[in-house]
Amino acid sequence: MTADDLTQAHALSQAAAWPHRLEDWKSLFRLGRGVVAEADNAVIGTAMGWPFGDDAAAIGMVIVSQDRQGRGIGRGLMNALAERLGVKTMILNSTREGHTLYSRGGFRDERIIHQHQGAAFAVPIIELRANERIRPMGMADRAVLAALDQEATGLPRVALMSELQRKGKWLVLDREDRLAGFAMFRRFGRGYAIGPVVAPDLNSAKALISHWLGSNSGMFIRLDIPEESGLCEWLNGLGIAHVDQVTGMIAGPAPARGTNVRTFALVSQALG
Repeated sequence: MTADDLTQAHALSQAAAWPHRLEDWKSLFRLGRGVVAEADNAVIGTAMGWPFGDDAAAIGMVIVSQDRQGRGIGRGLMNALAERLGVKTMILNSTREGHTLYSRGGFRDERIIHQHQGAAFAVPIIELRANERIRPMGMADRAVLAALDQEATGLPRVALMSELQRKGKWLVLDREDRLAGFAMFRRFGRGYAIGPVVAPDLNSAKALISHWLGSNSGMFIRLDIPEESGLCEWLNGLGIAHVDQVTGMIAGPAPARGTNVRTFALVSQALG
């Protein structure tokens, strides 16, 4: 994949009814690497990967033109991308349509990710603990945020976090004067996305998300949340409805996640 392929790649995602803008494709391309399938000088398939350290990578944006499906193109793209990445562990979030392809390629189910979105939502008030406060991110927080993200995901995503910190707006949670969580708000697809959200517990995650909802009432907002986050029923009650789900899958050894914080919302389905 080269930068010249991105316009055609974007057209493929539009045909598949994916929300990604051309700007989203460009951002993903800056962070990772990809392969394309071509026929008659046209891009008919894509797959992208984002290395996290030397041993792991996220896989996403795997698309094959509808009129070319069922011919082994998806399998060829995945094989070519895996060879190019050369890592022990690959993670991805699979649609229902892609699940058979990935299962046959050695991926196993790990968790369910729920997609929530909406614009007509209630704005909740979440009480913080006496020793907690929420504030905007400062320059001195950046390295700590990357360390918290690695603890939550088990992956060294320093380059990704650096890119996101330049692009989006961030809130951080202080607990006893120590940075203990964060949440990002940014442009994505049809509107805006909240994520990643990393926090020590459910109430803290709700408080971070509520701050972004409160300052963006009426905006179209999306969150992709792990099923085990405990946020699904709460978001539905606010009017940010569950609209779809994907299956988180992994090939190779699972990353070693920490126990002090966890992920309550992903960056995106592609990046995890």
